[in-house]
Amino acid sequence: MGIKKFYTCKYDRPFKEIMLKKENEDILKWFLEDILEVKIENIQIKNIEMNTGNIHIKRKYADIVLEANAFKIEIEINAWNEDYVKPRNMAYLCNIYTNHTMVGESYNDDVPIIQINFSYGLKGREKKRVYKVQDERGKLFVENFLIYEINMEYYKKIWDNGDEKEIRENKYYIMLDLEEKELKEISKEDKVVERYMEEIVRVNSSAEFQEFMSVEEDQRKIRNSRIRAMEKKAEEKGMK
Repeated sequence: MGIKKFYTCKYDRPFKEIMLKKENEDILKWFLEDILEVKIENIQIKNIEMNTGNIHIKRKYADIVLEANAFKIEIEINAWNEDYVKPRNMAYLCNIYTNHTMVGESYNDDVPIIQINFSYGLKGREKKRVYKVQDERGKLFVENFLIYEINMEYYKKIWDNGDEKEIRENKYYIMLDLEEKELKEISKEDKVVERYMEEIVRVNSSAEFQEFMSVEEDQRKIRNSRIRAMEKKAEEKGMK
């Protein structure tokens, strides 16, 4: 019998299983406050099913959609840095922006519409980038359209380098992609990491979760194999 794979919060399903649990709201709140650099007073989780407005197009599912303070926030977990990720995520955020704008009595940009991306596989050195809609001189087109990209590779390097001080200062980001044995190393004297470890172990112990993730991963591998096969055929035709 093969060794069961341990799925960290690098994957969207375990991230949602833990962060959408009411008892863990303080962990989600910590990330929001650290990323947005504001004090979060309240969090309301919204329906993640997003209406496309077209009956011929299947519905889209964002990872997490919530309201915090006066913000509308969507969170995406990007386990791979593939070409489709940014256009897909932009579509999700634009959908939220459109729905918010059309529902109101007037067109305004008073409410920040924000997407937070926890992104793996990035090559940049910055730990966080903030994207806005603006011209080449930095003049904003609208005030309330913001995308935060968290470079999770930045935190993985801190762990790999083994600097205890840096690990201690960044442990909440680092813990998201650690397995149980590694989590035990940084959970000492930190109740948040300890509770997170208990939660991620609990999620991975579920037979239903393991089955779901195995099927999802298998589908991803099949899809990638088909794409590579088509690319190879295209290259061969081009050579001929």
